[in-house]
Amino acid sequence: MTEHNSTLVQQGFTHEIRVGWGDCDPARIAYTGRLPAFALEAIDAWWEHHLGGDGWYQMELDRGTGTPFVHMSIDFRSPVTPRHRLICEVWPSALGSKSVTFRVNARQNEELCFEGRFVCVFISPESFTAKPAPKDYRQVIEANLGPE
Repeated sequence: MTEHNSTLVQQGFTHEIRVGWGDCDPARIAYTGRLPAFALEAIDAWWEHHLGGDGWYQMELDRGTGTPFVHMSIDFRSPVTPRHRLICEVWPSALGSKSVTFRVNARQNEELCFEGRFVCVFISPESFTAKPAPKDYRQVIEANLGPE
């Protein structure tokens, strides 16, 4: 089972994940498919932290704004194992009129394991059509923009 803990530190927002035995393959490293899942959990935690406890579930159902992904890219640098906590640093790196790009750098024992770029589009969930970023979302993103 994977455990999670989120904090805000000097260099930015981080989300801590305890990688479990069940997250790993017979080679004793995390399944490749778990790495995007870890990154998405960290981005959801970023939203939750910055929107007062509202993550993707509340954003879509209670706030009327979905943010499906239209692009994901990950560069793998070092294997992820259960040996150390996975620390995912998350920040928005670009904001368009209807999209936001997040960066995630994941480290274990201070070694970079993977880095990724994730692009979401703001939508109206009822019609699944793109819409401008809500004003309160835009303000939070702009206040936290970091390097691309």
